[in-house]
Amino acid sequence: MSTPVSTTTPGHSSDPSPRPPVGTVMNRLAARLHFYAGVLIAPFLLVAAVTGGLYALSPTAEQFVYRQQLHTDAVGSAKSVAEQVRAAEKVRPDLRLDAVQPATNPGDTTRVLFADPSLGESERLAVFIDPVTLESRGELVSYGSSGALPLRTWIDRLHRDLHLGDPGRLYSELAASWLWVVALGGLALWVMHVRKRRRATGSGTLLRGVAGSRGRGRTVNRHGVIGAWVVVFALFLSATGLTWSKYAGEHVTELRSALSWTTPSVDASLTGAGHAAGGEHADHGSAAMPEPTADRVAGVDGAVAIARANGVDGAVEVKVPADAETAFVVSQRRVPWRASTSSIAVDPSRDAVVDVNRFADWPLAAKLSAWGVQLHMGVLFGLPNQLVLLGVVGALIALIVLGYRAWWQRRRGASFGAPPARGALRELPAPAAAALLAASAAVGWFLPLLGWPLLAFLLLDTAIGAARSK
Repeated sequence: MSTPVSTTTPGHSSDPSPRPPVGTVMNRLAARLHFYAGVLIAPFLLVAAVTGGLYALSPTAEQFVYRQQLHTDAVGSAKSVAEQVRAAEKVRPDLRLDAVQPATNPGDTTRVLFADPSLGESERLAVFIDPVTLESRGELVSYGSSGALPLRTWIDRLHRDLHLGDPGRLYSELAASWLWVVALGGLALWVMHVRKRRRATGSGTLLRGVAGSRGRGRTVNRHGVIGAWVVVFALFLSATGLTWSKYAGEHVTELRSALSWTTPSVDASLTGAGHAAGGEHADHGSAAMPEPTADRVAGVDGAVAIARANGVDGAVEVKVPADAETAFVVSQRRVPWRASTSSIAVDPSRDAVVDVNRFADWPLAAKLSAWGVQLHMGVLFGLPNQLVLLGVVGALIALIVLGYRAWWQRRRGASFGAPPARGALRELPAPAAAALLAASAAVGWFLPLLGWPLLAFLLLDTAIGAARSK
């Protein structure tokens, strides 16, 4: 019996090397992405985390820093809201009255807001009036619908754009966009690490890690455990933070508009667009225009009474109309432990409800967006909300420090540890690689600071790997 003669060159196979499983290749790609994203994006995340931690505590700090303006020790019966507004107008007769936020609890001051052309966008000048004595407790600039005072506004802008304007907003959008890749990629790697150690030692969990680790292994273990605990919070902060961003925020707004998920607004027109909306103070009679009145401030107390009778109560802001064709708008303010913010347009001269915008009628997406924003700002649940945010921020800072420490411990001699090997994309089947590139391009449309850099990284990394393998 003859022995077959081999026709292949010794040391070589006639068959090409089999491709590794897609899952293995994707794990390698995730490791390389997590490494580079962590090293390059971590400084932006660190700045966002530190400034975010400061902002988380700013609503509470504001109460102490501005106690003189926000609170009073005067005891007695409060004067009417109209009298309080007139007292503020005497302080700033040079400015146009815009709105008033009546004191909610004894010891609080009333905030009377004026439109000041010398201020920036979304800023108004607030005059704080003692409801009992009608004395002014001071003036401060109030920013946005949350009524942030100068300290909180300064920290807010530091967190949002480092006081650099629109160019500075790119830092926070970059951090929020890539946090998804860092967090989800890290979670996937941690799951694989724990499974591998569990098969080898029979112990190890995602939330407790692997016992007995030393050196770099201990650093990675702590990094993984902290990441597993806070990954959901990190993704939440990223998603809600992107709604304020320059590019992704615009796309979020467009998407919500296209899907009819926008926040409804109340119709304050008295020219016929408004309607009687019911309630014990509603006027179902003639919709004739009321007679113009020279002193609209006199209607403030009536507007508040009608709003409260129709369920729009608690801490509110009353928008004072600038002309006879516009109704008073009473809106519930975003304050701790309030999950709904309804608003109502009223005409006190006719004891009429013009329109009602009830939070219960909002689309679910609009409700989730409102709650998400309030949670992100540390407002929805007051101090507990702020302490949770501070804890998450502390965990993110620890993650970044441990990540850099693990990189340092991986070094050999005087150089840092090499990143995970490139070439994973070339080992994917062509359809899978094409789908990954197409997905990156699609993400680039919605999240430009994530998708386009990701696509560039994949293409450049693959091209360099192909060139060096020749």
